[in-house]
Amino acid sequence: MRIYRHRIADELLKRKLLGKGAVLIQGPKWCGKTTTAKQVAKSLLDLGDAAELSSAQETIQILPKKLLEGENPRLIDEWQTLPELWDMVRSEVDRRGGGDGAVHLDRQQRTSRRGETKA
Repeated sequence: MRIYRHRIADELLKRKLLGKGAVLIQGPKWCGKTTTAKQVAKSLLDLGDAAELSSAQETIQILPKKLLEGENPRLIDEWQTLPELWDMVRSEVDRRGGGDGAVHLDRQQRTSRRGETKA
């Protein structure tokens, strides 16, 4: 097991989770987004895993709110593979009144050849 190396982003993430209903973590591939988020997450929906994504694709059609169930804060990794999750999380944060750091979303940013960030 690797030893986690603390990052500047650790404290920032903890502060944001205290004051926001959801936190979006973006950055280039392999920069430590998921590893950092896992340090504070108490549950995980890993849509980067093919089996979990397949199951989630079925679940979102039948009982979509089930995907948000889990101990908070909940990490939803690679959420962009199921774009419907964005509005579900937003609605859930509005319903709860925000501010409890219940969900953090993680996704990679793509960069162009000129180094410009793309969503």
